[in-house]
Amino acid sequence: MFLRLLLAVLLVYTVNQFHFDIDLGIPGVNVINLVFGAALAALVLQGRGTPLAKPSLGGPLRIYFVAAAIATLVAMIARPQSPMEDLTYLKTLLFYPLYYFLFYYAVRDLKTARRLILLVFVVAAVAGLEAVREGLDYGIGGYSETQRAAGPFGPDYRSANRAGVFYAMFIPLFAAPVFFLKGQPFWRMVALGGLLVLAAAILFTYSRQSYFIALLALALMAIRRSVVVAAFCAIVFAIALPMLPSGAFERVQETQQVDEFGQEAVDDSTASRWDIWSGAVVMWSESPIGVGANRFKGLIGDYSNYPGKDAHNYYVLTLAEAGLQGLIALLVLVFALWRLGSRLVREARDHEALTLAHGFRIAVLAMALGNIYGSPFSEGTVMGIFWALAALVERQSQLRAAGAPAPVANPPPRRAHPMVRA
Repeated sequence: MFLRLLLAVLLVYTVNQFHFDIDLGIPGVNVINLVFGAALAALVLQGRGTPLAKPSLGGPLRIYFVAAAIATLVAMIARPQSPMEDLTYLKTLLFYPLYYFLFYYAVRDLKTARRLILLVFVVAAVAGLEAVREGLDYGIGGYSETQRAAGPFGPDYRSANRAGVFYAMFIPLFAAPVFFLKGQPFWRMVALGGLLVLAAAILFTYSRQSYFIALLALALMAIRRSVVVAAFCAIVFAIALPMLPSGAFERVQETQQVDEFGQEAVDDSTASRWDIWSGAVVMWSESPIGVGANRFKGLIGDYSNYPGKDAHNYYVLTLAEAGLQGLIALLVLVFALWRLGSRLVREARDHEALTLAHGFRIAVLAMALGNIYGSPFSEGTVMGIFWALAALVERQSQLRAAGAPAPVANPPPRRAHPMVRA
């Protein structure tokens, strides 16, 4: 019971940690580290119990950890700065993916898995409500850079893109029950409410990449359900489009501009990214093993017109800091997440499991896309409960498999429902 409570606290606190300004006075250690440590200690004291299958992400995560450690060593040897800052940065890179292992080995029964998955959904919906409240406080009108909702992911508009990626990741998880969950109208309506909340939250972040990711995720879910459903959703979206806040249209139209000579040009935000990415490639070409973890901001000014800026692309950032070996480790990990989602879809043994598997697989795609125009992969507030969810959906699938009938995704072809056809 104590372990389950700590896991629940970890899920809630991780997303909302910016709301708590608690300084323990211990370098590199914060409250969430202590909660994680307490949960890990409780798990160890609880004993091993029934042996579990090897976690699907175990190998890819270890490879990613090794790449991060090598990048840290390169930074400390080739470009020494503060050892404590370097170790703290490494701890951040490693810490939140460890949620996957903690939740994987801690969940031993189906009831616990389902309750924690439900809590993940609740935490995401509440985070969405916070962004909606901020947006309403700012007012529904024209677009303003300083009036972008960030929810619990930061103190001001500078965290809006990060918030948008989080909401976009959870859009397919809320959409999946709406499209696929048969025989449970109550939960479908609850999921629809959560979907609308997250959609509104994304609107108020004014994050263009999140607009695209959310629409793509919904389109993929609708097409997976059936062509008719996809067409119906397209009609509904076309009808609702004129009702959206004018600021959302202004934000999208801001991408394409006209310069002083009458030539088409992109906005400063997009142009800056292209300049930074080009500089990052040159940076990597001069240091093929990487410049070292947490060294990008200090060096990018030598390769672009934007000193001190983030790469705004986690793949580019990883290439520059950790080299090609680091990028390969990252891509292997992302592919492993996608493969896990695909396997869960194939092995689903009831409509509830199939629904969650569909949502998780598209959430993986949303996460991967969210790191192309930003770099929230190492942000704990965004990714912490995603790693926990990966473990929870995998464990739920394993727990359901015991004594269950054949997977629901393999019925006779003539009677197959559109959502489960191969």
